Amino acid sequence: MTASTVAGQGDGTLADRAYRSISDRLVTLRIRPGEPINDERIATELGFGRTPVREALKRLEHERLIVAYPRRGTFATEVQIADLGHISEVREQLEPLAAGLAARRAGRADRGDLERLLVRLAKVSGGGTELIRLDMAVHRAIYAATRNPYLEDTLIRYDNLATRIWCLFLDRLPGLAGHVHEHGPLLRAVIDGDAEKAATLAAGHVEGFEAAIRGVI
Repeated sequence: MTASTVAGQGDGTLADRAYRSISDRLVTLRIRPGEPINDERIATELGFGRTPVREALKRLEHERLIVAYPRRGTFATEVQIADLGHISEVREQLEPLAAGLAARRAGRADRGDLERLLVRLAKVSGGGTELIRLDMAVHRAIYAATRNPYLEDTLIRYDNLATRIWCLFLDRLPGLAGHVHEHGPLLRAVIDGDAEKAATLAAGHVEGFEAAIRGVI
């Protein structure tokens, strides 16, 4: 199972579900950068045993969302703004690739999921966290539609890291709603099978994200 099941909290093994829950807290900064991670406390809060939580934490360490130090413990990684350029270099290449592949490969069920996200985009009126989760849901639906699990998992990892940076500056980014609503034309291009347009829109979205962050740092 890939991490694309983030939207379906009831899907997968206990370790998958623990991973999604903890990842969401880390990415949206409910677990703050540098905060210690106590597997027993998290297991109690989430209602999981310690074994699935430990499995989830191993995965999150591999994805650079947490870091473990011998004799010191485990902590949420710090958000390094210096990493923005490195993350963007990867996403600038892979996000357009994913959008184009999704436009070519999306099946009926995928297109149905994307249509439902378009409806959510039109209706969303919430604040930062709701918009961020919707943004993440759009990205994951497109990644899943590529039918390439390696590309999907790679992009989820980098989208998580980018979203943490975004959340760090959330109160200083007044254009959040507009940034998320940019996904409307992208979703439509994927649904319509227009691979070239989808790729172009995805590239512009990544470039706009980096420019917005650099504008406030």
